Amino acid sequence: MNEREDSYIVGRQPILDRNEQLYAYELLFRATAADDTAGVLDASQATAHVILTTLSAFGISDMLGEYKGFINLDYELLMGDAVEILPKEQIVIELLETIEPTPEVIERCRDLKEQGFCLALDDHEYHPRFEELYGIVDLVKVDLLLTPLEQLPDMLQRFKPYPFKLLAEKVETREVFDACRDLGFDYFQGYYFAKPSIMQKKRMNENMATLLKLLRLLADDADLGEVELTFRGSPSLTYKLLLLVNSVAFGARERIQSVRHALSMAGIQQIRRWVQLVLFAADNEDSIENPLVDMAAVRAGFMEQLARVHPSLQYDREAPERAYMTGILSLMERIFDLSIEEIIVNLNLSEELIEALLERKGTYGRLLVVVEHIEESEFTAAAEELTGMGIPLGEMIDLQVRAFNWRKGVA
Repeated sequence: MNEREDSYIVGRQPILDRNEQLYAYELLFRATAADDTAGVLDASQATAHVILTTLSAFGISDMLGEYKGFINLDYELLMGDAVEILPKEQIVIELLETIEPTPEVIERCRDLKEQGFCLALDDHEYHPRFEELYGIVDLVKVDLLLTPLEQLPDMLQRFKPYPFKLLAEKVETREVFDACRDLGFDYFQGYYFAKPSIMQKKRMNENMATLLKLLRLLADDADLGEVELTFRGSPSLTYKLLLLVNSVAFGARERIQSVRHALSMAGIQQIRRWVQLVLFAADNEDSIENPLVDMAAVRAGFMEQLARVHPSLQYDREAPERAYMTGILSLMERIFDLSIEEIIVNLNLSEELIEALLERKGTYGRLLVVVEHIEESEFTAAAEELTGMGIPLGEMIDLQVRAFNWRKGVA
């Protein structure tokens, strides 16, 4: 694609329900100037670019999949017509805390609600002047940095007469998540689930549909590429495949470079037998909406896309696979509650992958750093890293959309 006057980087912060399953994403947007220096537009400009350029050009379904998307609106955008081009069944309009509940705003919110839009108040604290608006909105987001836990019971008591649902924002620990859930919050936003020391989730079970699909492909002697694609749709299965290849049966004949390499080393017959055993041992718990599974899949897909345009990797046919492998393995410690050192001990990885995972060094390590910056909404740092590697910022939104969207093809 041609370099654009402006380049875009989009972050997606997961919003979880009470069962810690994905409910929605908040889309976080930054634009970078044409001279490749990172810049942040004001709220109105930034959101306008999201609505009119990013989402309308590339398709909101590619950004969000089956989930809802929260988009911030300031006063100007709320009162304008641009917002009405968004798909009302999927978008949650989030009113910034700077918007006052004037008669004009209340009337506009009523109009949007009648059109079928879902409305939310951002970073909100109870105030009587919002009472008319409380009867209109669908969600209220409470920022836990602005409203500490000890102040929540009184505020929630004031919210009781109204039908909206509550979303706790800036949830950073398991203890805070549990406390907010006990208080009656419906949704939760924050990075707590991605921190190994806090999350302590149970072992991730395989998705039964994925296992059955694999078994069917293997029984039909499907092409290795189809089998590989199915494995890549499941971070858990990918990791277990690598463990299988490094078992006694296969030995440490050579270092693993990619998922396809691992499949070739094991052989289709052995993989078929192994999938049958896993299928019998698995339960029916569906973990496809585990936010960490989604995060691992998108991270790996994004790294794969970055490798395709990296100046020193773009002519290496195996580079996208190695980048994908790095992305998947970088989150296995959080999914399985293991240290990265424990994971590496069990796998016969190449030195460049080990360096990337342990120290964030080397080309793949730097790509991993870029993706981690974007996941944490550190857009300026991500743009600087990309510029330093010679990756055109004008291609970023295309690469991100592919990463967000690729998993739908293997589900």
